[in-house]
Amino acid sequence: MEHLYSQRVKQVKASEIREILKLTQQPEIISFAGGLPAPELFPIEAMKVVTQRVLSEMGKEALQYSTTEGYDPLREKIAIRLNRDGLNATRDQILITNGSQQGLDFTGKIFLNPDDIVLCESPSYLGAINAFKAYECGFKEIDTDQYGMDLTHLEGVIQETPNAKFIYVIPDFQNPSGRTWSKARREGLVRIANQYNLVIIEDNPYGELRFEGERIPPIKSFDTEGRVVYLGTFSKTFSPGLRIGWVFAAPAVLSKYILVKQGADLQSSTISQRELNLFLDLYDFDTHIDSIKVVYKKRRDLMMTTIKAAFPIEAEYEIPSGGLFAWVKLPKHVDTRAVLQKAVENKVAFVPGGSFFPNGGQENFMRLNFSNMPEDKIVEGIMRLGNILKEVI
Repeated sequence: MEHLYSQRVKQVKASEIREILKLTQQPEIISFAGGLPAPELFPIEAMKVVTQRVLSEMGKEALQYSTTEGYDPLREKIAIRLNRDGLNATRDQILITNGSQQGLDFTGKIFLNPDDIVLCESPSYLGAINAFKAYECGFKEIDTDQYGMDLTHLEGVIQETPNAKFIYVIPDFQNPSGRTWSKARREGLVRIANQYNLVIIEDNPYGELRFEGERIPPIKSFDTEGRVVYLGTFSKTFSPGLRIGWVFAAPAVLSKYILVKQGADLQSSTISQRELNLFLDLYDFDTHIDSIKVVYKKRRDLMMTTIKAAFPIEAEYEIPSGGLFAWVKLPKHVDTRAVLQKAVENKVAFVPGGSFFPNGGQENFMRLNFSNMPEDKIVEGIMRLGNILKEVI
């Protein structure tokens, strides 16, 4: 049957992160691999109340088909939350998706032809790279620093890349680097996109998980021509299991996403949308997020303090001001895929950094998640990794 498969599917590879997560299902493994929220923070008791009420008060509607665009009251609430960041959103500009990952897949389907080019940060989110690769595109990586993309480098690359279609960015607590763009870089990116007639895909799963400092307006807030597509999700602030994300875009652009979703799955889960909407009616969502941030900040601080004490002095890292990840650079000769093998033997796991560079050649990085493990395991796991790295270096 091999000859019957499309060329597209032959190029699709398993997500390295998902494969590592299978390995780390063993309870004895201390895992810093996945971008997993802390399960003890899920509002389980509240969701028992919500689910019972949804089924008892609107059970027939909750178990029925619904519109492709999504449940109107939930779309309205999302728009209201976006407007707190100056986005001027309306309900009709919101499409509910099965997580923001579905928004990434739809983006590739809508914009990419074979051999088109995606411009992205270097490094960038592995899930987006895999989603876009399925549409047979190429990538050009743009240099980054602590303030975001190097816009001079970006403009030079655009000028020599006529088949570039869009710029994909994660400006808040970037996955994997943890970095956050400055306001000036965000404004500058929009100016460049306007000048060269490109789309910007702003992926923002982590923006509400800021531990310190002032919140910076989204790139979409500077959009004057409707060319920024904003992807959001409740996976990191509420529950990934519900699979509720959204696309916020100008009406003409959103209509393409709606058409694609109709062909993909008709709609997102009716009951999940109503459950989340009722939770937002009954409970204080901002208080819930604040409680998450308290825990994650403590775990971040503990991980960074332990890294400083346990890792060799050659390891380079920055302290993220929010999100879920720490990003570590090691000397060039260190292959973190080989380090991972040693780490798993010592019952600890992380994600090797090479996968986050779509064009390869950067194997001396590692991504560490601090949100999912309790404090004692963070210390123990980082100490184990430190011992391994000292041996390797």
